[in-house]
Amino acid sequence: MDNKMFCYQCQETMNNTGCTVSGVCGKKPDLAYLEDLLVHVTKGLSNITTAIRKEGGKVDKKVNHDVTFNLFTTITNANFDKEVFYKRIEYTAKLCNELANQVKDKSLILEESLWTPKSKEDMDAKSKTVGVLEEKNEDIRSLKETVIYGVKGLSAYMRHANMLDYENEEVDAFIQRALNETLRNDINADELLALVLETGKNGVDGMALLDKANTSTYGNPEMTKVNIGVGKNPGILVSGHDLKDIEILLKQTEGTGVDVYTHSEMLPAHYYPELKKYKHFVGNYGGAWWNQRKDFESFNGPILMTTNCIVTPLPSYKDRVYTTGAAGFEGLKHIESHTGKESDKDFTPIIEHAKKCEAPKEIESGFIVGGFAHNQVLSLKDKIAEAVKSGAIKRFIVMGGCDGRHKEREYYTEFAKKLPKDTIILTAGCAKYRYNKLDLGDINGIPRVLDAGQCNDSYSLAVIALGLKDLFGLDDINDLPIVYNIAWYEQKAVIVLLSLLYLGVKNIHLGPTIPGFLSPNVVNILVSKFGIGGIGSVDEDLKKFNLTA
Repeated sequence: MDNKMFCYQCQETMNNTGCTVSGVCGKKPDLAYLEDLLVHVTKGLSNITTAIRKEGGKVDKKVNHDVTFNLFTTITNANFDKEVFYKRIEYTAKLCNELANQVKDKSLILEESLWTPKSKEDMDAKSKTVGVLEEKNEDIRSLKETVIYGVKGLSAYMRHANMLDYENEEVDAFIQRALNETLRNDINADELLALVLETGKNGVDGMALLDKANTSTYGNPEMTKVNIGVGKNPGILVSGHDLKDIEILLKQTEGTGVDVYTHSEMLPAHYYPELKKYKHFVGNYGGAWWNQRKDFESFNGPILMTTNCIVTPLPSYKDRVYTTGAAGFEGLKHIESHTGKESDKDFTPIIEHAKKCEAPKEIESGFIVGGFAHNQVLSLKDKIAEAVKSGAIKRFIVMGGCDGRHKEREYYTEFAKKLPKDTIILTAGCAKYRYNKLDLGDINGIPRVLDAGQCNDSYSLAVIALGLKDLFGLDDINDLPIVYNIAWYEQKAVIVLLSLLYLGVKNIHLGPTIPGFLSPNVVNILVSKFGIGGIGSVDEDLKKFNLTA
């Protein structure tokens, strides 16, 4: 039977080989095709912008933002609204034709870059001719898709930085050049492997930009106890990743009698001094993204989805879910900028909705401790050095990354529970929800789980590792007493992995599966060059990592 679609960009892809009938994420074939077409026309746009730069011209930052917005819209669980894709495809194709006039040497522009849709039917037909399987060579396809998924993740980080008015033209130019390179039919595996590592280099730069944007705007994250209970006022639950959106909402809800709560990857918003100062910023509600159906049902009030991680909403609460930015779902209310500047948003509709709702139902009580980004952890370096020297801390375990709904991810909870008491867990991303509510204690006052923040904050884990290398006077980051046992799910985890590889980190273990988009030959290259590995059983891995008591 012919495939109705083909997508293997996330960890939950069917049988770890590809969704071919319908996406595990919930997207249907017609939407999957449109996502492929949006990526395709964005490659065409990148072909033209790369030509403009090659001739010494300049590309407006609005065009850079268009590229990153398009890519962000196509990452896993971000947008399920076909109308958004029709509009973005039409807009991007028109932009291609406008910008092509700036290129003097027309031989630099591929004919395909100037394709112009005439109707939705035209787009539907075209969408079935592009996509992952266009590239027939399995290994070339694998390496091209690794680059594409890396720049998708990088685009998410760049967009968050852009929302705070931070830019890096070099990274934007690289994203577009990388997309253009994937259009080449004559590119070989060695060239693509070099491009993969260059993607990692730009991943480091992009994450550094976002870290600077966040900390310059909101202050350095600090150790914080976050309430996981509820208050008596009606509330708005904010999920996703965008800090600018939650800042706008906090300002607009001040004095209204409406409280604000975080969900999933928004938890780390509580760690920033300029956000935690709001008295009505009550706490965090629920767990990781995949559990949102249960969490959203009991919350009672409206929910704001700021980025990806949308699960198909249930009818019982669908009328309470709003989206903004790159997020979208057919039938949900979408809040856009009212001035054209994306940071200018009016959240009055969701605030008025909240006032009519009951207070959230309490599902748990207590606190989560977090806020251990690089500035906070490295401020404890003397205490850490003393604990390492005395033998109180023997190993650091990096367990950052993503969570997911599959039962096999219980591995990470069991792994955390069975770790020796002389180990410290460094984490970032929603993977932490597998163990951040466990009572794992502390070592000489240092919590055994150090949460650096969102997956967007994985840069902190690299800075901490480099800081520890300097602290202990080591020449090689791989000489540190650190084990990397990372869970992945979507494309932001891909750029984090590529960034770590660029920094020279070896022997990273990925789970619960090795990415399905990596061909056997590409896996062999990663194993031989970087020591990439998978996971086994908890007990087997504890022995493998020399972590048995």
